[in-house]
This record gives sequence, structure tokens and C-alpha cells, in this order.
Amino acid sequence: MQRVYLDHNSTTDLRPEASRAMLDAMNVLGNPSSVHFEGRMAKSLLENARDSLAGSLGCKPQSIVFTSGSTEAASLALNAHKIRCSEVEHDAVKNLCEITLSTFRSGQVLIDDPLTSAVQLANSETGIIQDLPRDIFLSDVTQAIGKIPFSFEWLGAKRAIVSAHKFGGPKGVGALLLEDNIPLSPLVVGGGQEMGRRSGTENIVGAVGMAAAAAAALVDLEKGVWSRIEELRNILENSIEESFNETIFVGRGTKRLPNTSLIINAGWQGETQVMQLDLAGYAVSAGSACSSGKVKGSAVLQSMGYDDEQSKSALRVSLGVSTTIEDINGFVGAYCKAGKKFISRRSA
Repeated sequence: MQRVYLDHNSTTDLRPEASRAMLDAMNVLGNPSSVHFEGRMAKSLLENARDSLAGSLGCKPQSIVFTSGSTEAASLALNAHKIRCSEVEHDAVKNLCEITLSTFRSGQVLIDDPLTSAVQLANSETGIIQDLPRDIFLSDVTQAIGKIPFSFEWLGAKRAIVSAHKFGGPKGVGALLLEDNIPLSPLVVGGGQEMGRRSGTENIVGAVGMAAAAAAALVDLEKGVWSRIEELRNILENSIEESFNETIFVGRGTKRLPNTSLIINAGWQGETQVMQLDLAGYAVSAGSACSSGKVKGSAVLQSMGYDDEQSKSALRVSLGVSTTIEDINGFVGAYCKAGKKFISRRSA
């Protein structure tokens, strides 16, 4: 059976540009904190990656703090601060904030004070894009990078978090982006790397791969690759709607990421759908999480006003650069086949 991967919001293909850059970086010997020739060569590689990434993300090189991913970046950004957020945030942010911001049915978050709020740019489950005011304390831009036009400068946030493997870089590396002169309370102290903001020998290979992936992702965006992906997403939704006219496509008609479809057929549990489609050869994910054997409804959907049954019945399909029309047609066939079986059992 040939597998089809449609879970790109979870992680996506490593871009060949990133792979090649990382392989070259592996042959560099020195520690970037060393002052000898080998150390200077390693330091040069790291700073060139920082410069390149800054160009792709629309920020200054000194604004970038390399981390192990967006989870660490969120912890570093929020350390020693009392910040509010809504239920639509990723747990990496939500677990460090007071959940007091409301969410409308549209998925938009009500922001009354940007300077005390953490609000993502795009949601990983629904793909809904927020209308952000300037001066947001923290924005999780992880899902947006490479899929929609982005610049940290025009975003106007005080801080933003990024993860490389969402746009074709390696897993285990990310960054915190900072407005000029923003003070930080480090989580890790030691040798004072990253201008004293995150100690520990830098992951040069990861940083180089992240920078190469970001540059390649920007080229794809400028070429209109994501417009093609949006067309495939729309074909998927229209085809499913022809067979199941009661299907809900969360965020349809609002600003969404071009690759994301969150599908609800009430009563057909998301986890069940994931397993059925996995057996058919399709990798997708549920909009709900399974904890200790008990399926819980999606907190994101519940905050948007969907009921418990609907929030447990969500299936996320997220497309990537490698997705083809054949992948979409095959998925629609498998989804409709499994869905008709569910309907016949429910009607019996």
C-alpha cells in the first residue's frame, strides 16, 4: 500500500535545500564559542544562518534567539511574565498563560489589551488567521511561516515564536523573535550564548537547515505554490460536500491557511476517523485529543461555540508542497467510503 501523508501542520517534508545545507554544516569542526580558526568558521556559519533567516522572516539578525523549537521559545518569551490568552492557543503557550480571552464563532480572539496578550497568527487545527493589532506581547506564528506572506516587522508583535519543521526545516530547532531592546529572563544559564539569552552550545546544523528551509519556502510562496495547494484544498472540501451535505468545514468563508481543512461530521469521532483512514493508507489527524483512553472534545472548537459532539468529531487534513491531485482524489474516495459505512451503521 502506498502511503499518502496529509498531516503537514504536524510536520512537513524536509526540504532538499535544508538537507544539503545541513550535510555541509556537519563537516564543520569548531565550537562557535572558540576563538581559534575552526571556532571562527563555526561562528561564521551560525551567523550567516541567522542573517539569512532574518531576511526570510523580516526581522533584524539580532532579533533572533535560536532555540530547540517553538515550545522552548514560548517558555523563554513568557518566563517571569503574567500574560493572558484564549483556548485556541497551542498548549505550549496556553499552559503558561491565564486563559481569559474570549473567542468568537469565527475563530477570532477578542483582544482588549495587546500588551498583556498572547495571540497566535494562525491556528493549527482550523487554519483560521487572526486579525492582530500591533504590540501583541507574543504571537505564535509557527503555522503561518511559509504558507502566507509574513514579516516580523509589519506584524508589530513584541515577540514571536517559530519552529523549523513546520516549513521544511529539521525537527528540534526553532527561534524566538524579539523587538529591539526587549529584556529576557533566560531559562538556561551557563556560557552566555545567544547574547546571554539562551546558554548552551548552539545547534549549528539545525540553524543552517532552518535558514535554508525558510529561504526555499519564501521562493515557493512567491511562485504561487500555495495558491495551487489552496485549489486542492477547495477540491477536497467541495467533493466531500457533494456526498455529505451536512458536513461542516470550520472556518470556511473566513481567512484561513491555504492548506488546512477541519472537517466535522457530527457523531463520527475524530479518533475513529484517523484510525480508519490510517488503515486505508492516509495520514491525517483528529481535531480532538485522546488522554488516558478518554476522547476529549477539541478545546479550540468548544471555545468557538461548537457542541461536545461536534468538537469530538473533527478531522484535520493539512496539505503540503508535495500534495498532488491524485492524493486528494484518493483521500476523498477513502473518506466517503468510510463515512457511508458510519452513516449506515448509525441508521441501522
